[in-house]
Amino acid sequence: MNALFPLELRQVVVRRRTKRVIGPVDLILNPQGPTIIIGPNGSGKTTLLRVMHGIERINAGQVIWAKDDPAKHAFVFQSPIMMRRSVAENLAYPLRLAKLSAAAINTDVDHWLSRIGLDAVRDNPATRLSGGERQKLAIARALVCKPEVLFLDEPCANLDGYATRDIEVLLQEAAAAGTRLVMATHNMGQARRLAQDLVFMLDGKVHETGPAAQVFAAPQTDALAAFLRGDIVP
Repeated sequence: MNALFPLELRQVVVRRRTKRVIGPVDLILNPQGPTIIIGPNGSGKTTLLRVMHGIERINAGQVIWAKDDPAKHAFVFQSPIMMRRSVAENLAYPLRLAKLSAAAINTDVDHWLSRIGLDAVRDNPATRLSGGERQKLAIARALVCKPEVLFLDEPCANLDGYATRDIEVLLQEAAAAGTRLVMATHNMGQARRLAQDLVFMLDGKVHETGPAAQVFAAPQTDALAAFLRGDIVP
């Protein structure tokens, strides 16, 4: 059981200048997952993730964790940021911040490089990796310190099927090992494969939520039914 959850958002509002980006949002995430957030472009998925992770200032409302510990959160962005260091050094960096011993760092780096298939390029600059390789490295770098919750913002956007499959396997393994995943995606096939529960965002609000199998089989709103059919939802 993940001690950080449940996570509750109460009447959360985010504004930028005079524009409401999301809100009011009421949402409860329980310990089980993964939770997949779907919705049209501009519906507020990324902002919602950033609010939950604590890197987006809210203008109203509350974000309430059962046990808040930001050190146990990790976030993977849609366009991963690579440090101007080697592939191995990108993995070692968060472990050094956590003050692990050199031996423990080497063991963990070796394990993850092998796991994501990048051991052969461990000494290459991370900035020269392909898009799929960068994303795998970013996810490994997030998981290497064993976070209790991992937020991901469309991690497979613009990746081919092979890279997407590799990342989904990596995420499924992380979830099975106890990491709580909360992820936004535009890929409905991916949402069906990964989601235990689903959140549908529309116009900055949580329009519908529930167990993924139930929501996919019988959406309760016309907007979600249209979105799942692939129609344009204003």
